[in-house]
Amino acid sequence: MSFARDIGTVGSGTLISRLLGFVRDAGIAALLGVGPLSEAFFAVMQIINVFRRLLAEGALNGAFVPIWLRLRAVQGEASAHGFTRRCLLVTICITGLVTLAIAASSDVIAGAVAPGFQEDERGLAALLLTIASPYVLFAGGAAVFAAALNAERRVGAAAIGTVLFNAILVAVVAALFVARIDPFEGTLVLAAATGMAAAIQLGFIGAAWLAAGKRGPRVAPPAYGAVGMFFARALPGLLSAALPQMKLVAVTAVVSSSGPAVAWLYYANRLYGLPLGIVSVAAAATVVPRMAASVHAKQGTDFAGTQSRALELSFGLALPAAVALGLLAAPVCAVLFERGAFTAGDTAAVATALIGMSGGLPAHALEKVFAAASFAHEDTGTPMLTAVFGLLVAAGAALILFPDYGLAGAAAAIAVSAWASAALLGTIVARRGWLRIDGTARRRLPRMALAVAGMVASLAVARMLMPEAESLITRVLSLAAFIAVGLLSYVAALPVLGVVRLSEIVAMIKGDTQNKFRSH
Repeated sequence: MSFARDIGTVGSGTLISRLLGFVRDAGIAALLGVGPLSEAFFAVMQIINVFRRLLAEGALNGAFVPIWLRLRAVQGEASAHGFTRRCLLVTICITGLVTLAIAASSDVIAGAVAPGFQEDERGLAALLLTIASPYVLFAGGAAVFAAALNAERRVGAAAIGTVLFNAILVAVVAALFVARIDPFEGTLVLAAATGMAAAIQLGFIGAAWLAAGKRGPRVAPPAYGAVGMFFARALPGLLSAALPQMKLVAVTAVVSSSGPAVAWLYYANRLYGLPLGIVSVAAAATVVPRMAASVHAKQGTDFAGTQSRALELSFGLALPAAVALGLLAAPVCAVLFERGAFTAGDTAAVATALIGMSGGLPAHALEKVFAAASFAHEDTGTPMLTAVFGLLVAAGAALILFPDYGLAGAAAAIAVSAWASAALLGTIVARRGWLRIDGTARRRLPRMALAVAGMVASLAVARMLMPEAESLITRVLSLAAFIAVGLLSYVAALPVLGVVRLSEIVAMIKGDTQNKFRSH
């Protein structure tokens, strides 16, 4: 399977999963609105999302894939598959203990995440966290199976697993509406459904791993040193993956005393996470294995080409997405969330937060590519340290900006931290000689920025000509028209500016990227 097709498979799966996530969140918004129940539920989801970043978005790949490839090359398939089994066993033991620890200390954790909550609200958050905590156990097992499939370049099953998770939650939300269940009881059901969906996802991905082919005799496991090396390298990699979500947790703690700001930030982050998730998950699942393979084979040209194409794809997706989110924040929020208990005032607040966050999207995407280069060289510590730096910047900026600028300032702190950590990691990777951008990427990247400028101009003209939307139908049609104008203007500008040719697009669809999508 080609690089572009791998990216497309994982990116499409992530896109569908995130869209289902929006359907789920739109249902939750209509069911719970913005109030004590949603505040407590979303505070808990901030914690669960930290573990989702740790386990369910490919973060294990950076440590797992290089070791798996080395074992297969040196000791054979049986050793590599034995490595997978032992990693699975240890991971389940660790995540099981973590699950028990979360359940036992849920009140303390809820107080740390939302120190501004009143006592009743904090107690509800602790209860919901206890109910949702099995997610950690099931997500851990699914993450190992997904990393093993990605190492074998069987990326489809893991991508489908992410879709399955959110599809189950959408079904649960729909059932709650049909049953007209009490909002409090519905909140408890939603917390329980999080763990249930993760369990089903684990079963699906595990079955896909078992069905993918012969797994070698159980009598030929790898040396225990390989498993120990994996966890030693995985820990900093996992922390670096979770730290961006921990930025949101830190900012949430700052704003938790300010009314419904926790829920507003959650909804804004969900929108922000759509393009970011597509880029980051696709990079973790596809770029790391290919870079690692190039490093092990000592093929510097292939490494530079893979990294350059990853930078182009990440920048080419993230920059227009960031601009579009900023320009269309209000209509997007209105179409997705403004119904039922979710009011126009909530829409305005979420849009404000989304505008503040959106500027950091290109930096977060670039940071993923820089981290992939570090992971490919089996260095997981540096991305962790730069992510810790970003976390400190986010917390400090939120404390400084929130008193004077409110929710917009707190959200902007996340964007500021993204650029700070990306700049630091990029500088370190470049000084080590691991940042190799070929001539094609150096020519294409500035022209992509020009294409985005053309998109902005097109959207500005469309906004002047478009009448004000009032009903839900006209809002949907108006937003669809804006998206179509922006997308078409951007895509049309790429060949005009010489960024990509029609033959290359056809080649990517066919999967012939080795011969067609390269320097020219």
